[in-house]
Amino acid sequence: MKRVISTDEAPSAVGAYSQGTTNGDLLFTAGQIPLTPDGELLDDEPIADQTRQSLENVRAILAAEDLTMGDVLKVTVYLADIGDFEEMNEVYAEFFDDEPPARSAFEVGALPKGAGVEIEAIASTE
Repeated sequence: MKRVISTDEAPSAVGAYSQGTTNGDLLFTAGQIPLTPDGELLDDEPIADQTRQSLENVRAILAAEDLTMGDVLKVTVYLADIGDFEEMNEVYAEFFDDEPPARSAFEVGALPKGAGVEIEAIASTE
C-alpha cells in the first residue's frame, strides 16, 4: 500500500506531487532541485552547491523514514548542462563514498525553476 512521506527538513512539494512515497519495500523521492527547506532557490550558485543542496534534500526525505544514503539503490541525475558532470560527480561522491548506488545522468533541455541539477532516488526500506 502506498504511503506519502513528508518532512519539514526538505522543500515542500509545490504541486501535485509528494516529497516521497513508499510501499514498505521501496522509497521513491521526487526529483530534488537546489531549493532549501526555507524556499531559497540556489539556481545562481555553482553546480557543486546546487548538487549538494539537492542531495541534502534527498537525504532529509530518507531520514524521515529512518533511512540513510546507504539505503539508496538507484539515483537519476538530470543536468541542464552535461558539461557540469565532473563538478556534480565530485560532490555526489561525498554522499556515496562506499558501495555507491546504480546511477544514470542525463542532460535535459530545462529543469524546474531554471535549476542546473535535479536528483531523484530509489531506496530500499529493508
